[in-house]
Amino acid sequence: MPTTIAENVLSWASILDEKTRAQAATTALMPFVTPHLALMPDAHLGMGATVGSVIPTERAIIPAAVGVDIGCGMIAVRTQWSAGDVRAAAPLSRLRRGIEQRVPVSAGVYNKRLTDTARTRIAELEEQWPSAGSPDTYATTWRQQLGTLGGGNYFIEITADETDTVWAFLHSGSRGVGNKIAQHHIKVAQAQAKKNRIDLPDRDLAYLEEGTTEFEKYIAELRWAQDFALANRAEMMDRTVDALAEHMGAPVEARETIQCHHNWTDQEQHGGRELWISRKGAIRARVGDAGLIPGSMGTASYVVVGKGNPDSFDSAPHGAGRAYSRSAARKTFTGDDLRTAMAGIEYRDSDAFIDEIPAAYKDIDQVMADAADLVEIRHTLRQLVNVKGD
Repeated sequence: MPTTIAENVLSWASILDEKTRAQAATTALMPFVTPHLALMPDAHLGMGATVGSVIPTERAIIPAAVGVDIGCGMIAVRTQWSAGDVRAAAPLSRLRRGIEQRVPVSAGVYNKRLTDTARTRIAELEEQWPSAGSPDTYATTWRQQLGTLGGGNYFIEITADETDTVWAFLHSGSRGVGNKIAQHHIKVAQAQAKKNRIDLPDRDLAYLEEGTTEFEKYIAELRWAQDFALANRAEMMDRTVDALAEHMGAPVEARETIQCHHNWTDQEQHGGRELWISRKGAIRARVGDAGLIPGSMGTASYVVVGKGNPDSFDSAPHGAGRAYSRSAARKTFTGDDLRTAMAGIEYRDSDAFIDEIPAAYKDIDQVMADAADLVEIRHTLRQLVNVKGD
């Protein structure tokens, strides 16, 4: 159940530091945030607005509150195989390398050639571009970015649920082009605030007002970036499934597919009012909505169904949420700590991933316990293979 931790802030987080609480409280006091801001169980300090927050706004949007990775989210595919089948087929290291050969990983690493499915998706995105010009205005390499993972907390995993059924599971967003789009509109909002002499408590809370040209352009390009993120995940999943099929020597039967954003905004009706609901590190969890909540590298992830909690604006957490910054994690943990945490999981052994060690994140089991009135757990997934970029 939520608690009121500040004026206009309801929180589901039992693990919450003071800086994060204060940041959420500052955002909630913006005059167009109504009726309250909802903090998810995984909430932690972000840029301008808190990661793990749901921000309802009336006739205005804060671009930095949506975030710079527009459309970041998850996709999962349930297969016909068991974990035993996958382990017995060939060494899991071969499956990991097969995924890494098909999907470019790490920041700034893009495709050298495009698959037929990527070309089809790119053609659709070219037709959907809403503004004058093209996405090339932001990133001339955006076509090569489609079907690439990135670094940081993005991952591709082969996992097994509590019935031993294997799922392919991955996390990524709109890559460099989405970041450039977001950064542009954040700067536009900041310039508007300066021009109109608006006194902001944090420059990253600069906003765009509905009815203006700047607002309409942001929404149109944001929706394109959200579509790019969906297509990016679908392309990577196609390649991951291809690697799994090669490993197993048979086609994958996709018995269930789930996609969800967790950095995005949309116009929704809540309490009889039309509001913009910006979810910065949160998934939509209306009654019956299928969702995906990843843990951290080496811990459980969850397939969930929404309960439609009105106080959360039909939302739920997007993951474990960081407990240590990347720099603090690198000072606190070692490569040996990471290897211990990843025991039994096939992954690329590298000290580059120390800042992604499970201990750098909140306890996902506590996060899910805090989310009990937001979602119901359908499946608990455990990693067989983890693929990450530096």
